[in-house]
Amino acid sequence: MRGGGHLKREWITILVLIVIIVVLFPATILRWKSEQAPTDDIQIRVKMPDGQIEKLPLEEYLIGVVAAEMPAEFELEALKAQAVAARTYAAKRLSQQITPDPGFDVDTTVNTQAWISQNQMREKWGWVKYWRYHGRIEKAVNDTQGQVVIAEGQYIDAFYFSSAGRKSTERAEDVWSSSRTYLQNVSSGEQEPNRFVKTYSFTPSTLYKKLGVSSAVKAFTASDFVILSKTATGRVKSVRVLGKDYTGAQLRSWLGLASTDMEVSVKAEEIQIKTYGNGHAVGMSQYGANDLAKSGQGFADILKHFYPGTTLVGLK
Repeated sequence: MRGGGHLKREWITILVLIVIIVVLFPATILRWKSEQAPTDDIQIRVKMPDGQIEKLPLEEYLIGVVAAEMPAEFELEALKAQAVAARTYAAKRLSQQITPDPGFDVDTTVNTQAWISQNQMREKWGWVKYWRYHGRIEKAVNDTQGQVVIAEGQYIDAFYFSSAGRKSTERAEDVWSSSRTYLQNVSSGEQEPNRFVKTYSFTPSTLYKKLGVSSAVKAFTASDFVILSKTATGRVKSVRVLGKDYTGAQLRSWLGLASTDMEVSVKAEEIQIKTYGNGHAVGMSQYGANDLAKSGQGFADILKHFYPGTTLVGLK
């Protein structure tokens, strides 16, 4: 009798284990899958450098964006802020109806968001650093999975750039044509204002060529480079060069300047331009985000700092 009772208990134990394995465990997996579905199911069409279009899961795509757009050695909270900003940008692109459909949502350049493949990551970092850096970026994306930034119920234009240098960030309307309530002048958060300082020199022949001026090349005079107006932070807003007017953003693009925070020296045979910072200065400063993370701020606080009046929500 004693042996029979022991055998019965063993059978009961076995049956319980079978129920757990067959019923409860798959149910747990299905529930987890269901919880992951909102972002795992989202695909984004990426135009690759060779012109081919590839569909990638959104979260996988973001790993390549963060790897391309922000130094991988940055603080984890800064990488998280970058992941959310990049996800918000991508979500807005996906929500827009473009006619006619170009066949892709983003490319791999700064025209949308820079992106690199895992092979390019290995080339960029080397095999040893690849495993560490890829893991950090993957964690930043996974820890913020599905999170985006909105304002007034809409995805924001989550612009970001490298460094504001010695000044605050810019308002959108001072750089481009329209304003955004969440793209305002805020402190850069950067602890090293002179991190990016570059000097550019242009001879008359070089400047005439870069700006497409067809008239006869002649020595510079003081009137050949005149700053007409500045933004609230002191960056160049409009400028007259060789008799033609440009916005600061246009001149930065034409001359390949790092920023519009500039000091200019005009001599007969040379115009010298010294710039501070790196990028258009609208939205989130990446180096500022890293310095804020070093000071103990989390990614949500960093995003609220650079995009004031916005809300962090889950992607629907």
